[in-house]
Order: sequence, then structure tokens, then C-alpha cells
Amino acid sequence: MNKSAVRAWLMYDWANSAYATTVLAAVLPIFYSSVAAKGLGENTAASYLAYTHAVGMALVALVSPLLGAISDVSGRKTSFLTVFALLGIVSTMGFALVGEGDWLLASSLLVLSTLGFAGSLTFYDSMLPDLVPSGKRDDISAKGYALGYVGGGVLLAVNLLMIQQPQLFGMKDTLMGTRASFVSVGLWWLIFSIPVIRRVPNLPRQLTGLNAGGYVRAAGRRIVGSYRDIRRYPQLVRLIAAFWFYNDGINTIILMATIYGTTLGIGSSDLILALLITQFVGFPSTLLLGKTAERFGAKKMLLISLFVYLLIVLLGFGMTSATHFYILAVMVGLVQGGSQSISRSLLSDLMPAKRTGELFGFVNITSKFSSIFGPFVFGLVGQLTGNPRLGILSLLLFFGLGIAIVLKLDVNRGKQDALHGEEPPNPAPLPVHGTVEA
Repeated sequence: MNKSAVRAWLMYDWANSAYATTVLAAVLPIFYSSVAAKGLGENTAASYLAYTHAVGMALVALVSPLLGAISDVSGRKTSFLTVFALLGIVSTMGFALVGEGDWLLASSLLVLSTLGFAGSLTFYDSMLPDLVPSGKRDDISAKGYALGYVGGGVLLAVNLLMIQQPQLFGMKDTLMGTRASFVSVGLWWLIFSIPVIRRVPNLPRQLTGLNAGGYVRAAGRRIVGSYRDIRRYPQLVRLIAAFWFYNDGINTIILMATIYGTTLGIGSSDLILALLITQFVGFPSTLLLGKTAERFGAKKMLLISLFVYLLIVLLGFGMTSATHFYILAVMVGLVQGGSQSISRSLLSDLMPAKRTGELFGFVNITSKFSSIFGPFVFGLVGQLTGNPRLGILSLLLFFGLGIAIVLKLDVNRGKQDALHGEEPPNPAPLPVHGTVEA
């Protein structure tokens, strides 16, 4: 295991988590509601934000499998990560240009930044089995998420000061501090992405002698093969199906918690401070869940975290005060990073090593399409009933179905299936004549 490359890989969680905390979870939902969607009404703003998240996820779902397969056959996972990270960085900094009533511009930038953020994670996640042997993936994956909590939390603390005490930074008001926070996220993401870009090299090409079109066709063949061939890995299919449901619930909580609190009358300072608490609770909790997953089994610890999420949804339905929001923030911090890191390492364990980009692309297209429904249902129920509480209660279904499927998962059998399926059944087509890609 190349420790330098692993450390560089871990730093990308530190880099991109600033977007997840400041933009997705904390600042943008309040900014969208109070500035970009000013005049639309709180419930309408919440619904528009939910619909925008759904569109962004659908776009990611459309491009991820093809790009994942291309990254496998070309070996250029780092290159693709770089391109998508830059798209996310530029789009995030663009939020500083959004004015009052510019909800369409804000939604457009959110779609693009979502594409950059989630697209880069497709290639980032698929690097894990390239860099880390199977027995250490739970621990390394957990360390990545834990670093993300600290990195995202540190910048969120600075952003909170920028928004609440803008004079300390030479800015005249809260709005200017908010705009500056978007720029700071982009710069943070850019600077701390440099290690993974420089120290994690592209892999050797699985296919040589192809031009760009040849790689696209080869990747297309792989995608068709993966849809047909995925049934060779029934335990992987089972985990992916469970992931569709519970990850949709987790993502909806991450994306909608702040604007949900806003509709209940909780102040923006309380909302952002609670999310900051989530980050610092999440750091040790994620490391602890990673270690316990190694000792007691990833499946068992994943199930425990999902049952905690059921409790979070029930408590969220009855939430009435900022104190309740703080309690829920702590509970989310206990399980959010651990559930996601265990999912990532479990998925990689059940995939053939040479097809991780392709199969993580498959996971992305299916999970992102499924992830459309959580925010969409949340937004639709809230808009139709005028009661966002009913929207959050719908998440019980997502977590319940995920738990039911995980209970039937046989991890050991899935690992054996992956070992016996290293090579795709339909290799890539014959080389295409033309200019060889540099």
C-alpha cells in the first residue's frame, strides 16, 4: 500500500467536504430561501430547492456510468476527478454573483456544482480498492469521512464568523459575508485537491491503441455488459438496492435539514451552529464506527446506524425548537459519516477489482436516479399539504426498505463472487484505427 498516495486520497475528503457542509447543508439553503428565492414564499422556496437537487442528481446519474467505464479502460481516474472537481469549484464560487430573486441562476449553479461534486466522487470512491487492500478499507474509508468532517467543520466555523461577524473580515454586512463564504469554499476545495491530483497517478490503460471514440465505444460495451452481467454478483445487487433506499433518506436529510428548520421558524444562527456541531461529533464517531466495523462486521454496524436514522426521522417529525434541532444534529453526527464510509468500503469489497470505476458508475446512476425521489417527495408533499413535517415522515419508508434488504445480505458470499469475476464476460472491442490518445 502506497501510504503517500493514500494520504493524498484522504485529503480529497477534507477538500470537498467544505462544499457538502457550507453549501449543501448550511449556508446555501438559507441563502436560497432568503435571497435567491425572495418573494416566492418559504414553502415554495423549499420545494424549488428540492426540485433543483433532483435535477442535479439526475444529470449525475446520466453521465456517471459512461465516465466511470471510460476511466477504467483508459486508467484516467485522477484526470476525470480533476475535471469534475474544477467544474464544482467554479460553479460554487459563482453563487457569490446571485442576487435577490435570482433563483433560476442559483438553481443552475447548484445543478452544475452538484454535477462537479458528485461526479468527482464517482472517481474518488473507485480509487479506494486501487489504493487499499480489502482488509483495511473499512478503516481507511472511515478516516476519509472523518477528515471530511474536520475539514468541513473548520471552514464552516470560519464561514459562520464571516456571516455573523462580517466586520471582523472587513465586510459591511451578513450578505457580503455569505457571498464571501461561497468563494472561500471554492478556494478551499481547490487548494486541498492538489495532493490527490499530484500524488495519485492515473493507472495503466486496460486497453491501448484506441482513440477517444474507441474508448467511448469500449466503455459503452462495458456498460451494456455490466447491466447484463451484474446478476453474477447477487450480493452486490442486494447491497446496491438497499443503498438506493437508505442513501436516498440520508441525502434528503443532509440536503433539506436546514431549510426544513427554517420553515419551522428556527433561526439561521442556530441552524448553522447545529450543523457545525454535527461535523465535530462526526469526526470521532466515524473513526469509531470504522474500527468497530473491522471488529464486529460492517453489515452489523451499518444496520445499527440505519436504525438510529429511523429514530432521527421520528424525532424530526416532532421537532419544535432549536434545542430539538441541536439534539438531532448530534444524533446525525454519530451515524452519518460511519454509515456512508461503511457503505463505500462494503461496495468496493463486493466488486471485481478491475471494474470498480464501471461498477461505481453503475452505483451512481442507479443511486442518483433513486435519490431523485427523496427530495422530490419531500418537496411535493410539503407543497401539496403546506406541511413540511409530512415530507420528512415519508423518509421512514426509505430507511425501512433499506434495512429490510441489508438484513438479507451475505457479505462473505459476495466477496467470493467478486474474486471469481475479475474479468468482464465481454471484453472490449477490437482496437479502432485512428490517432492514439496521448
